Amino acid sequence: MGGLFDKQSGHPLADKRELQRIIGELPGDNAFKALDEIGIWLDSLVAGGELPAERSFEAARQLADAAAPHLRRLAHEYLHTPRLSKAEENRLWSIHSGFWSSFADVLERALISFISRKPTAEQARALLPALSTYLLGALRTLIKWEQFRYGPPPKEVWRRLGQALLAAEAVGVGMQSVATGGLLGNSSPLTEYRKAMIFQAASMDSLLPLEIELAEAFISHYLAAFDFLSTAEHDCVYWVDLRVGQPPQRLAKMPEQVTPSQRFYRPGAAHGQILGVLRQLERGAEVPPEINLGGQYPVKTLLPVLRHLCAYLAPVPPQRRHDRHHVRHQVQVLHGLVNAFVIFSREFGGQAMGLQVESWQVDNVSRGGFGVLLNEPPKDWLRVGALLAMQPAGGENWLLGCVRRFYRGVDSASRVGIQTLSRQVEAAELVPVRSGENTRGAAVPLLILLEGNLPGEVRLVMPPHTFDSRERFEHVLQGQRVFFESLLLLEHNSDYEIARYRLLQAT
Repeated sequence: MGGLFDKQSGHPLADKRELQRIIGELPGDNAFKALDEIGIWLDSLVAGGELPAERSFEAARQLADAAAPHLRRLAHEYLHTPRLSKAEENRLWSIHSGFWSSFADVLERALISFISRKPTAEQARALLPALSTYLLGALRTLIKWEQFRYGPPPKEVWRRLGQALLAAEAVGVGMQSVATGGLLGNSSPLTEYRKAMIFQAASMDSLLPLEIELAEAFISHYLAAFDFLSTAEHDCVYWVDLRVGQPPQRLAKMPEQVTPSQRFYRPGAAHGQILGVLRQLERGAEVPPEINLGGQYPVKTLLPVLRHLCAYLAPVPPQRRHDRHHVRHQVQVLHGLVNAFVIFSREFGGQAMGLQVESWQVDNVSRGGFGVLLNEPPKDWLRVGALLAMQPAGGENWLLGCVRRFYRGVDSASRVGIQTLSRQVEAAELVPVRSGENTRGAAVPLLILLEGNLPGEVRLVMPPHTFDSRERFEHVLQGQRVFFESLLLLEHNSDYEIARYRLLQAT
């Protein structure tokens, strides 16, 4: 699109040389300042209406290419830096959300302007493959960043996605490949929409942000193995209407009316391929080299992601295992392993002892856990995986739970899904003993879960990086001396880890 900029427009980005000068003067060693300047220029393209669609798109594309390395660096910082302060986390999130929102606004404005001119088929085929691909990719990435915060998808995003894809398909370029460089890679309008559709079907609200990023990478790798159809078949799982502004819906029954804008999805061969990789990793293999995850990750980080995708992208997605009953009840809450250890320790008699206890409203209960409705902004520590000690109002017994789902609603209201880990918990400080050695390590404060275990087993909740398959613990449990022999690490995060142990009688 070289030579498109003339000197008749008053906008600085209308001149090709001026655009190159502006990009060339962006600070290369300060991602925050560079993205701030790029954001100002993108906003100016949204506000200014004098640039033709082709020129606005070209300016936005070059600005986005310049932003790409800075976005990657700050995204890595957001996802991989342990214990980010809330202020820094919000800053990094706002930078990405703001960039993708402004970039999408520029592209959508250019698309609407271009279509309103009633271009010839040749003109449309020249511009729409790239313009639609970038727009769909920007909207898809914006959905992902909202998911990092467990918030609702951006307003009308599915209407915007559908319109962008329909515009490309109208001139037969929906599947045309576009090289977008470092921003989106090689893609097409249909590819970007399909990524968004599978991402939505995967129900990411029970994953941590890094796990969401990895899940998206696995989806991208296996995208071609999913089936996307224009007509419904009996084994389709989700469907969407590109002309209707709603996310993909479970195909509980066939649509009442068949329209050309409907699309249907089924796992196809993808589910078996993802399951195959999961089984390989469980047997100790490495990630196949052809899968690009953007870095090297330990197997224990990838396993929960693959298990989640195998469950939610299956031919039959998971159904609710237990009936949910609506209630209105208060529960006292303490968060974190340290607080839980204090409250379950016999030394303190199950009393909070001056700890900062919160009061939450339980909205529904089931055998597996309960849901909580928060009518105030969530605390900084509240996220998927947070460990909770809870006591129902009026009761004396504490139970241990874990945040499994978190949905940040509008107007400060949030919903939290909590899994009950055990209603019988014992706090203890145990010394690990390594098999075949007489030396003992330092005592480890941990929680023994006495309920919900497999026969002959217990689960232990321990500080992070404690589990060692070569070690076991000795303990007096219910008056008998026993050994806890390590079996399997179930889950881990920066606050704690949970592992299965075989229960052996000491001789």
